[in-house]
Amino acid sequence: MKVFTKHMDQDAQLKLQAFLDGELPEAEAAEVARWLARDREAVALLGELRQTRQALAGFENGIRLPESREFYWSKIQRGIESLEAPAAKPAPPPLLARWLRFLAPAGALAGLVAAGLLAIHNHSGVTGMETAMLDTGAITYRDDDSGATVVWFSYPAENDLAHNDADDTID
Repeated sequence: MKVFTKHMDQDAQLKLQAFLDGELPEAEAAEVARWLARDREAVALLGELRQTRQALAGFENGIRLPESREFYWSKIQRGIESLEAPAAKPAPPPLLARWLRFLAPAGALAGLVAAGLLAIHNHSGVTGMETAMLDTGAITYRDDDSGATVVWFSYPAENDLAHNDADDTID
């Protein structure tokens, strides 16, 4: 199939189609007939349009729409118009949602500040306590603010040792 668009614009092609379909007024039909007499490309395009028309003849007769023609085309038109319609602006979020958008990060920040303050407050007192695992008689307290360290020894362990030595002696 040849495409005749080199020398013919779209309006001329549509005019040939209208001529073939018998849709032109008499004056314009006579003008197209004179044009066909002198333009071989127009005659060739008209011949292809006739062949296409014959190939499609009777094709639409077997097709029946479930609704009337007007209703069918009005559905198509509504579909096209709905695609062309500008998108509606979304409604602004409710007041509570806008407040939550602000309060959620603010609450998280307040929680972090409170945790930091508690950590600083707890750090200022007695910071550590150590006990020797093997020797339960010694306990160490350390205060970083004053720089003092206190070690507490419990001496009953020595008394127990002294008491055991007395039992081991031979009399």
